[in-house]
Amino acid sequence: MILVTIDHLPGKEITSVIGLVRGSTVRAGHLGKDITAVFKNFVGGEIGDYTKLMAEAREQALDRLREEAKALGAEAVVGLRFSTSSISPGAAEIVVYGTAVKIS
Repeated sequence: MILVTIDHLPGKEITSVIGLVRGSTVRAGHLGKDITAVFKNFVGGEIGDYTKLMAEAREQALDRLREEAKALGAEAVVGLRFSTSSISPGAAEIVVYGTAVKIS
């Protein structure tokens, strides 16, 4: 499955547009990570646990997008975009979306 952020595929032709596909996940930290994050806010620096949490969330959202695109018979997804929003204190949603297409 080809996933790209651009709206075309160099060297390929989009033969049909299937439509919007998306994947999402909602993740929350746990108390131990939140306490560590509070201390990091005082001294500065990267909050490694949150970085890892968000990276895993992005991968899970991408996996779900791929599954949906594959189920629709897509060979690629173009115009891929990510969006993040806060659902509640300590919980964030990651959404990835794009246009599923067939290519030649």
